[in-house]
Amino acid sequence: MGRTPPISWGGRSTRRTPMIQSLTRQGSFRWVSQRTSSALISSNHGLRTIPTQLHSRKMEHYYSGSSLCSRTTMACQPSRVPQCIHLQALAKYMGEVRGNKVAFDPNKLVLTAGATSANETLMFCLAEPGEAFLLPTPYYPGFDRDLKWRTGAEIVPIHCSSSNGFRITKPALEAAYQDAQKRSLRVKGVLVTNPSNPLGTTLTRHELDILVDFVVAKDIHLISDEIYSGTNFDSPGFISISEATKGRDNISHRIHIVCSLSKDLGLPGFRVGAIYSENEAVVSAATKMSSFGMVSSQTQYLLAALLSDKEFTDKYLLENQMRLKERHDMLVEGLRRIGIGCLKGSAALFCWVDMRHLLKSNTFKGEMELWKKIVYQVGLNISPGSSCHCDEPGWFRVCFANMSEDTLTLAMQRLKSFVDSGDCGSNHDSGRQRPRKQFLTKWVLRLSSTDRKSER
Repeated sequence: MGRTPPISWGGRSTRRTPMIQSLTRQGSFRWVSQRTSSALISSNHGLRTIPTQLHSRKMEHYYSGSSLCSRTTMACQPSRVPQCIHLQALAKYMGEVRGNKVAFDPNKLVLTAGATSANETLMFCLAEPGEAFLLPTPYYPGFDRDLKWRTGAEIVPIHCSSSNGFRITKPALEAAYQDAQKRSLRVKGVLVTNPSNPLGTTLTRHELDILVDFVVAKDIHLISDEIYSGTNFDSPGFISISEATKGRDNISHRIHIVCSLSKDLGLPGFRVGAIYSENEAVVSAATKMSSFGMVSSQTQYLLAALLSDKEFTDKYLLENQMRLKERHDMLVEGLRRIGIGCLKGSAALFCWVDMRHLLKSNTFKGEMELWKKIVYQVGLNISPGSSCHCDEPGWFRVCFANMSEDTLTLAMQRLKSFVDSGDCGSNHDSGRQRPRKQFLTKWVLRLSSTDRKSER
């Protein structure tokens, strides 16, 4: 049977499911090679092509040299893989990514099946059903699923504004806390992503100090999701919550870090994440819960070998950050030439793009109308800010790390033609095509919001 081509350019390697086959037959969605200029370009998720170019041969080397697995049967021997080896390698790597400014104790790490599992596990450990965590907006759309669906926890937004670059402020924290109390919700903590998805920014020392003082004053917890810690490619630099709280032992039991290899190493399919906490009760409970989402011994061995190779990891991190900066700058400059601005970013895989001036009306309805036009007329699938719970219509998340330079150039050419045409604020959908487009809209929007399992 021939190989099924992947969806669009730079997108996830989605196979042709019956639904996709149906869409293809209807002509609603095109499966094409990178050389086809009319394909839908997917730039709405955090999967990556850059890192796989850097580590694929190294992974093959460690895999073929592993004595754990038979090359014919692929049978693993878990008894020969002490978990402490993998935790030691991961703890050391976490320190290296953070400039060795802080050290991590392997005994306080809990392996999980990706960051999704890590965040959900922390919700189970820290909150009862009906209790709440505060999250600054805009935030990763998948948190609505990861933090709430099975735990029964609630999310209360910390409303951040473009007026100060969507920075976290003490008044915004207090307002969110008061909002939770008005809704009779007991607040158990604050969760932040640092570096930020979708903003592509890092938290400042001032913001981290505000967060720490706030959780101490309210007697609650702070979860720092740092799965993009190795992607800081420009100033300002990344400051981990572990560095910001170094020497403050009286609050260490309130701080919990989520990390993952999906972004730093571009390995989302390996499903390797971890929780780091100095709270013994949390580590104990999370360790027991990790039995429901374990990482295979074969995967642990392979990654332990990779992470223990300091020469490789040092070169990889530098090269990866250099390539991310080049691609980021290429996107920002391309948008600038079209007359579209971006929030200044220095990390992660995204640009937070300001298209407010292209809206037909300054409403979320106007945002969705513009988004549909970008999908149908430009052939570019990006994430509308409303899917990230942004309070201001007209912002969009664009991923720059999941496509080639040629694809990015083509995307800019299409977008320029669209903006130059002056067609941003009009609607030319025909009644005959509307039913099919409405179906496609719902499906593509789902990719832009809640259907994010493979992204983390």
